[in-house]
Amino acid sequence: MASARDVQEIYGGTISMNRNTLMLLGFLAVLIVIAYLVMQKPGEKSSTGEGEYLISVDSLAVDRVEIKSPASHVVLVKKGVEWFMERPVAYRADQGSVAQLIHEMKLLERKSTVSGKPEKHSVFQVDSTGTQVTTYETGSEKASFVIGKMGGSYLESYGRLASSNEVLLVSGGSPMTFNKAVKEWRDRTIAAPARETIRDVRYQYGDTVFVLAFTDSAWMVGKDSTQEWVVNNLISTLTNVQADDFIDAPAVRSSKPSAQITYAGTQITFFYVKEGDKYLVQCSSTPQWFEMQSWRANQILKRKSDIIKNVR
Repeated sequence: MASARDVQEIYGGTISMNRNTLMLLGFLAVLIVIAYLVMQKPGEKSSTGEGEYLISVDSLAVDRVEIKSPASHVVLVKKGVEWFMERPVAYRADQGSVAQLIHEMKLLERKSTVSGKPEKHSVFQVDSTGTQVTTYETGSEKASFVIGKMGGSYLESYGRLASSNEVLLVSGGSPMTFNKAVKEWRDRTIAAPARETIRDVRYQYGDTVFVLAFTDSAWMVGKDSTQEWVVNNLISTLTNVQADDFIDAPAVRSSKPSAQITYAGTQITFFYVKEGDKYLVQCSSTPQWFEMQSWRANQILKRKSDIIKNVR
């Protein structure tokens, strides 16, 4: 049988152990409180709103989008079923780029609230250094938000509703979609005839002229047979001739063109510019001048020897 001293030692040890456990639990509770307070500091994630979309977008009702950034101010307006750029220059918009813009606006999703203090806007570039996008439906402003710097991945970025001070981490859209250069919002198509309308292609290099023509179920250059794969690639390229940039000021060019091609009722003239290894391009269907890099122009500017079959 345990003596009174033994019982006292057992209970005393138990009490001491319980006291140590309570002290440890209290210390852990203090750490939890400190961690919570730290998480509430501006610039760190404090709450979540995952599953909520940043804005509501009716893709059929949107008829105007304004995109303001330190580099540019672009205004896109829907006329009928097509989109046009209204600012900084009046021009047909790239329909695919506008469709992607509207689609990605619909996908923007709130991941978390990062800060609610205005002084943090510059840190995440959701102030005047960011890109502000404003949408309109039937002529009235519908939503406005600012996209700032990229988050942890290329599909995450920091954003803010224009009417709120809250900095949000948003996902679902690439910041690159909203930060395009002006030229990327413009339709860079120079010529795009239907393939079946191309029956012949006339080339002129100075005094040298030859014609690639579809005759008796085959493409020929005069009496010379052609390389089928070369012609197929060429015709495909001619159905979608794209520029690399636009020349809105009067073009400075040499007096004589480097090359000229005529097909499907369209004439395209090329002026080579050694500086930059590029061409200034003019199309008969538009007064607009274009710029095209040599590698792209070379897909079109074929010599007779490039097209005909080599006879051994």
